[in-house]
Amino acid sequence: MKLLCYGVRPVEKPFFEELNKDFGFDLVLTEKMLDDETVHMAEGCEAVMLRGNCPGNRQNLEIYKNYGVKYVLTRTVGYNHVDLEAAKDFGLKVAYVPFYSPNAIAELALALAMGLARHTQYMGDKGHNGDFKIDNFMFSKEIRKSTVGIIGLGKIGFTAAQIFNGVGARVIGYDIVEKDYLGDTCEQVDLDTLLAESDIISMHMPYFKGSNDEFINAEKIAKMKDGVIVVNTSRGELQNVNDILDAVESGKIQGFGTDVLANETKYFNKVTDVQDFDELLTRVNALYPRVIVTPHIGSYTDEAVSNMVEYSYENLRDFIETGTSKNELA
Repeated sequence: MKLLCYGVRPVEKPFFEELNKDFGFDLVLTEKMLDDETVHMAEGCEAVMLRGNCPGNRQNLEIYKNYGVKYVLTRTVGYNHVDLEAAKDFGLKVAYVPFYSPNAIAELALALAMGLARHTQYMGDKGHNGDFKIDNFMFSKEIRKSTVGIIGLGKIGFTAAQIFNGVGARVIGYDIVEKDYLGDTCEQVDLDTLLAESDIISMHMPYFKGSNDEFINAEKIAKMKDGVIVVNTSRGELQNVNDILDAVESGKIQGFGTDVLANETKYFNKVTDVQDFDELLTRVNALYPRVIVTPHIGSYTDEAVSNMVEYSYENLRDFIETGTSKNELA
């Protein structure tokens, strides 16, 4: 079976090849993401593997169908980038990854939060330019004297809670479902309590289009503590980024770290000259280092990549052998 895999970075290639020794697929690995041109690379392939920023829209899925593609795999937990209705119309089988290393995302959340709390980016930049003077902006509150609020207490959120708990923070969490595995790690509270009491808020909830769009917005920010740090390593659609930047400008939010943006394909995996920055990038740049944006690299670790690729290979093997997969979406 010929399998085309998009967005395979050079450091990931050995994982794809080593894991394939147990599956024997005819791999076509490309660093390129799916777009109007690269969609045609699927000619002669029976299966494709997408990443989160690959638009599996109706137009691209129809082209796949016409080229003889039968299976569309996404090596992600989220799947809002794939038009499942269109896939069903074209008779394409789609499967996702139900789970990968939660530590990968949780550790990045900690890194962003700690960096903003201790101003490491600011101090590192000054030191890089030979300025080692201590100023008032460097003064910090210790994490162990802070309350960390986790929004979304699934596998990743709970892992984040464990990590923050491990550095001594009081951890509280919000989820629409009552969790029975939190133990002494995290106290589950209502959303208003979390917003009012948290010094650091870390987002780990799934995105459901039309349901929780712009979950973090001006209304919820108004309920937060003054000087709060907000971190989002889940989905960009969950935040009204302009409302958050407004709050950073006013000082309501001390620091904002995000690994995700809505419509992030416009920005990520490319280099944009400062002179070509749009309004959003201009605002982000002006607020640096109180605002840190990373290019959706939460899952960019050895363990997470192994998990995602192996699950995807297993999904494809199950489709071939049984006609279905336990992780099937359409």
